[in-house]
Amino acid sequence: MESLAVILEAPRRIALRRLALTSGQGSEAGFSALAPSDVLIEVQWSGVSAGTEKLLWSGEMPNFPGMGYPLVPGYESLGRIVDAGSEVQTRIGDWVFVPGATCYRDARGLFGGTARQVIVPSARALPVSESLGRDGVLFALAATALHAMNGGDPPDLIIGHGTLGRLLARMTIAAGAPAPTVWEHKPARRTGTQGYNVIAPKDDDRHDYANIYDASGDADCLDLLVPRLRKKGEIVLAGFYANRPSFAFAPAFRAEARFRVAAEWGPDDLASTRALIDCGALDLSGLVSHQRPAEEAQDAYPEAFLDADCLKMVLDWSNCA
Repeated sequence: MESLAVILEAPRRIALRRLALTSGQGSEAGFSALAPSDVLIEVQWSGVSAGTEKLLWSGEMPNFPGMGYPLVPGYESLGRIVDAGSEVQTRIGDWVFVPGATCYRDARGLFGGTARQVIVPSARALPVSESLGRDGVLFALAATALHAMNGGDPPDLIIGHGTLGRLLARMTIAAGAPAPTVWEHKPARRTGTQGYNVIAPKDDDRHDYANIYDASGDADCLDLLVPRLRKKGEIVLAGFYANRPSFAFAPAFRAEARFRVAAEWGPDDLASTRALIDCGALDLSGLVSHQRPAEEAQDAYPEAFLDADCLKMVLDWSNCA
């Protein structure tokens, strides 16, 4: 069995080509049969991450387990289970979110979800409401926001009003906490709020924030944030950083500042995120700004990373054989 997939052949070299699939019972020669607990998913939508995938595309990704080229990116896919192993036959027909796959013979699966068909263990295929449409690709990013918040107190200041910053703000309100302030340098990105304010950093004179969450991915931001903390306040690094974050010690010493790194989400975060969405506490709408057919992946990726107006790019696989 083969699947059409997006391939990062090298930094800034994107292709769309067919790859042989493997499964739990596959061999090095390719696919033989689905393992008893595997499912085959036909993907309809896949999101492009402006964080980690941008670093893979640009070649700036720090050394990482599984890193290397060629690779299939993507951990934000939605589709339908069209076949299943003997132990999970009842799952055929389910609409699911797929946080990546490692089912390719001739390419690395980091993170492996951006393909027309993928094979994953049934436990990695999260049932979600089909009514969400393409917005469902945001499950992983919403779970990332929830995971960051679960490590401490909710933010009262968020840096960056991109997709992750917006989800952090929405999660904060969904948790019943006071609406946070959000900093955003780009005027065009200060729109699209839901019950919170977005301002330019220069227009904020507060220096008593208890919890600052950085969703900008800017490794040079800490010297700007430490003076905004109250005594024993916390800065959470919620993005992914290509460069080495650093800060001047003396201001952090005076503030007795705390720093926390939020790693990737886990299965429990995905399940909790789904519960928030299902009960109406979290709204994913209005965050996908761009969509292209998967056949246009070579143009879609640079647009997702370089166009300041692009909050979230989604690829549509529905017309791919």
